[in-house]
Amino acid sequence: MGETLISLDRATVLPLILLLCLACYICVVPVTEAIWLQIPSSGTKCVSEEINSNVVVLADYYVIDEAHPEHPPTVSAKVTSPYGNNLHHNENVTHGQFAFTTTEAGNYMACFWLGSNPQKVADATLGLDWRIGFSAKDWESVAKKDKIEASSLNYSFLLKLESGLRFLQISA
Repeated sequence: MGETLISLDRATVLPLILLLCLACYICVVPVTEAIWLQIPSSGTKCVSEEINSNVVVLADYYVIDEAHPEHPPTVSAKVTSPYGNNLHHNENVTHGQFAFTTTEAGNYMACFWLGSNPQKVADATLGLDWRIGFSAKDWESVAKKDKIEASSLNYSFLLKLESGLRFLQISA
């Protein structure tokens, strides 16, 4: 029986490997977007997320008031861990941030309520940009040197993978 060997050159293999890596990256990395919450005049609005241990969490929140953009209402915020530990607490602000690395797996909760506003406010709109894990990294601020080093590491990995494939092809 004659066996047919398929010969793949570097120009064919590298684009296929890069396409495979890109497809895996797209499937693994979640897309994050800000959410909008309607904060009632009396009461609290909470958002929770199930997060593993040792995960970086970053969030920005801000109050939007289209009727009075120069004087938006203030809110108070509190973030707690699964065991009730306070991770962030801020009162009477129009915007804020929190950042932490999780120490335990479980349900992390951020709660928002209207602060003590002098004017009577019906409801307030709050934008919350909550980033977890890989998406929490500020990729725009990564230095060019780091990008070049990471690219060269990826390239050397792909070259090793290609030589391994060639070895398998030759030994088959």
